Amino acid sequence: MSRIKKINHIAIVVENIEDALGFWRDQLGLELDHVEEVPSQASKVAFLPVGEGEVELVEPTDMASGMGKYLEKRGEGMHHLCIQVEDIEDMLKFLKEKGVRLIDEEPHDLPGRRMAFIHPKAANGVLVELYEIVE
Repeated sequence: MSRIKKINHIAIVVENIEDALGFWRDQLGLELDHVEEVPSQASKVAFLPVGEGEVELVEPTDMASGMGKYLEKRGEGMHHLCIQVEDIEDMLKFLKEKGVRLIDEEPHDLPGRRMAFIHPKAANGVLVELYEIVE
């Protein structure tokens, strides 16, 4: 089984990153590392480091996308918890053998990382992202 390394990030869906930074940066005191467009996920993301992990504020750029539909249906709030693993393929294989319900049976390759989602019904209502850093 692939070893779990750490919580990589907690993603919070927001209507507007600038408005959300009013709390996370200005009132809570987290430092904003950077904001980037993520076209493959139809979103814009603000990265706020916390210890070894991050809080990510995710603003949909297309309301017809999955994130946009999520925001329309459920409103702002926690979207998913991301767990970093050493080998995502081994972890997915292990979870499949255990009968865990997955959204992604194979990882998605993105620049510098591979990712896959576990279905919230398998994780007490929490959408869990598995994340492997690749170099």
